[in-house]
Amino acid sequence: MTENYPVMIAGANSSGTHDVTSPYDGSTIGSVEIANAEAIEQALDTADRLYRNRDLWLSGGRRVEILEKAASLMQERFEYLAVEAAREGGKPLMDSRVEVARAIDGVRNCAELLRHESGQEIAMGINPASSGRLAFTHREAIGVVVAISAFNHPLNLIVHQVGPAIASGCPVIVKPAGDTPLSCMRFISILREAGLPEEWAQACVVDDNATAEKLACDHRVAFFSFIGSGKVGWMLRSKLAAGTRCALEHGGVAPVIIANDADLDDALPLIAKAGFYHAGQVCVSVQRVYVPADQAEQISSRIAEMGKAMTVGDPTLESTEIGPLIRPAEIQRVNKWVNDAVKDGARLLSGGRPLSDTCYPATVLLDPPDSSIISQNEIFGPVICVYSYNNLDEAIQRANALPYSFQSAVFTASLDIAMKAYNRLDASAVMVNDHTAFRVDWMPFAGRRVSGYGTGGIPYTYRDMTVEKLLVIRSKEI
Repeated sequence: MTENYPVMIAGANSSGTHDVTSPYDGSTIGSVEIANAEAIEQALDTADRLYRNRDLWLSGGRRVEILEKAASLMQERFEYLAVEAAREGGKPLMDSRVEVARAIDGVRNCAELLRHESGQEIAMGINPASSGRLAFTHREAIGVVVAISAFNHPLNLIVHQVGPAIASGCPVIVKPAGDTPLSCMRFISILREAGLPEEWAQACVVDDNATAEKLACDHRVAFFSFIGSGKVGWMLRSKLAAGTRCALEHGGVAPVIIANDADLDDALPLIAKAGFYHAGQVCVSVQRVYVPADQAEQISSRIAEMGKAMTVGDPTLESTEIGPLIRPAEIQRVNKWVNDAVKDGARLLSGGRPLSDTCYPATVLLDPPDSSIISQNEIFGPVICVYSYNNLDEAIQRANALPYSFQSAVFTASLDIAMKAYNRLDASAVMVNDHTAFRVDWMPFAGRRVSGYGTGGIPYTYRDMTVEKLLVIRSKEI
């Protein structure tokens, strides 16, 4: 079936239609109407007027009610949401089900924030200047939120950007990735069905990059949330209006260090899953694995065999473990990077050739030079590079050599090695005896250096979308 969504901007007209196609077979699976600069102006004006008129603000109780109802509706439509997300984004059904479960839990998490996130009392009456006073803070919506999202988690990323905005009481305008807008539109529709007035959550795809820039950089935007490429994110940040706060989530290169004493039977299946999951199209996918030189052959061969055993193909089938890349051009890019690494001296242990115009096999390279393009950049494909090292200090130094800084991991039985890796790896998070793609949605999730700005994770995003407003009361009775 196909779904067709209008421009989800109150009072705006369409300037055309954008067809959404399956990344697996190219078939049309739906469409969304396109917003032009005039429609974006309408969206911003609506959101700004809503925020400025405090008589129209939704109470905390109403926001909780809407979010809880939305979660219930999503649970009722669980399988439908999972199948359609798999069709749209190419993530295998088994993993799309995990994404939908996370998204539902995330919406509930947003509702819970209103029960547990609050202001604080500020100490008064402790010196002559503060005597006779009581002071405390209250969390208040920061203003209009604009969110631009990525394709690789088409439902859950939207929940992470829109859900906290609803919880905090901010009007939100979201632009999903053009490859995967349908899951976003479904979620916004569910919020509206749950009772959210349409002006509070508007959604659109836009006609060109200039219109997207107008949306992000307008002076009425109080908070800008971006998930996508570093090149685009940093460019937009440089053009934000004065006073606009932001959070940027870009890519990483996810280094993993395997120590001599690691339990390989435990570690390697985790590494293979985290590297090949969603065809490697995750910002914290395992792509660089540093292993002791005397174990490099064994470890890389075992990961290669695990990859060979994974079923590649139609993401809507129960048996598929690796789906398509998002666009055929990505197949050609990944394949070129792999071939260039082999020419540079890497050993190809599995994969390395496109299976079709849309699918690429699980690929393992042993010892590509550190100067190869595949060693220098985020791969964003189903490729794991294994690198030999002679001592732990060398492994850490090489893991830290790139300007990316996101999640990393170390596998070891030694507390000292684990703590050394934690203290010395240039990362926002270090997983011990777990893969780099581990995440629960209430933990901090952040890229550092060129990998991002600010901290994600639902509670952290909620705090970003609120301000602590201070009240000081002076009274002789205090």
